[in-house]
Amino acid sequence: MTYQEALDFLYPLHRFGIKPGLERVYALLETLGSPQQRLGDVVHIAGTNGKGTVAAACASIFQASGRKTALFTSPHLVDFTERIRINGEQIPHERVVHYCSRIRQAVIDNHATFFEATTVIAFAWFADEGVDASIIETGMGGRLDATNVVQPTYVVIPSIGFDHTEWLGNTLARIAIEKAGIIKKGCKVFTAVSDPEALEPIQQMSVLCQVPLALAQNDVQCGLSAEAPGQMSLNIRTALGYYPALQVPLTGTFHAQNISLAVMVAEAAGIAPQYIAIGLERLLETGYRGRLEVLRLSPIILIDVSHNAAGMRVTVDTLASFRHRYHRVVVMLGLASDKDAEAIIQELLRLRCSFVMVDIPSERSVPASSLTVLCKDLGGNAAVCDNPRKGLAALQAQAGVDDLILVTGSFYLAGNILADGW
Repeated sequence: MTYQEALDFLYPLHRFGIKPGLERVYALLETLGSPQQRLGDVVHIAGTNGKGTVAAACASIFQASGRKTALFTSPHLVDFTERIRINGEQIPHERVVHYCSRIRQAVIDNHATFFEATTVIAFAWFADEGVDASIIETGMGGRLDATNVVQPTYVVIPSIGFDHTEWLGNTLARIAIEKAGIIKKGCKVFTAVSDPEALEPIQQMSVLCQVPLALAQNDVQCGLSAEAPGQMSLNIRTALGYYPALQVPLTGTFHAQNISLAVMVAEAAGIAPQYIAIGLERLLETGYRGRLEVLRLSPIILIDVSHNAAGMRVTVDTLASFRHRYHRVVVMLGLASDKDAEAIIQELLRLRCSFVMVDIPSERSVPASSLTVLCKDLGGNAAVCDNPRKGLAALQAQAGVDDLILVTGSFYLAGNILADGW
């Protein structure tokens, strides 16, 4: 089996869709000697928005402290191996082939999904490499997510919002129950959830498992001392320490709460303040991309993977604070069919922007023509582009130095653009 043959085996597993439950992933793990039991200290992260930021920050801090640190995230933007990293390095192609070959028959026999197979490959490599810590991001939900076979040392739930409601439920309480399902006896729990309806299930599960629960709104203070696109400086105070002027290469104050959660986890893990500061400064070395990432400064081009209304609201709030600096704002937007397109466009219209609508490279893409009609019905100005990369090049050529271009709406769209060498 070659690497391409491994991908040709894995990617069609998407046809099985989402199948909540742990029996299949346990069956696959058994074929590899139950590697989920050998992952070092585990930071398990579930939530609606903010998981990727918390994961990258924790991974970078743990790595800066000298610990061999694994990181499992999803989805990837350009290459499959982005999902599976140790100390920032992606899993080698030959190791993907090795583990894929070993679980192939079990995958077929159990009708396992793509995410289940990917999770097992990640855990096997982490265990075989003898990592000291593993930062694990759930795929969807928590209780029945394929990653929920680990014994966490720390659990982080940054937010609860409405997404994947067909699987997780249509109330915040129901969704929170699913997310809180990763809490287990023996761990410590950290959350920035504040809505009482969403917080109550997290509190109840923490009590049931007899584990401590830290609430960001009560247990940490975070102040912004400086901000610019691609950079911010934070002052964070916890019950245990004060961390002034932490340099974080991210755009948007909404990241501050997620960074605070990572700092609290690091403190609980006994990591010294200097390594927390170094880790945050090096956060992008974990492969973290596409969260209001600055691709170019003149004209400024930002790429963002916000793909639901709550995430887009935060993105727009951030950009609104910079809006006065720019003459025109143009948004290239592509969306998947399971998203609330009307709510997302309404959020973006607050930027007084024009749109270029595109198809995302997925069978679940909303046709760009449909997005254009919807946008115009909502009072916006939109055009259609049949090729995102060419479209971005054209927008860049037409933009003035004081214009802003935002590419957003989908991991698929971000990956398509970033694959062009940005």
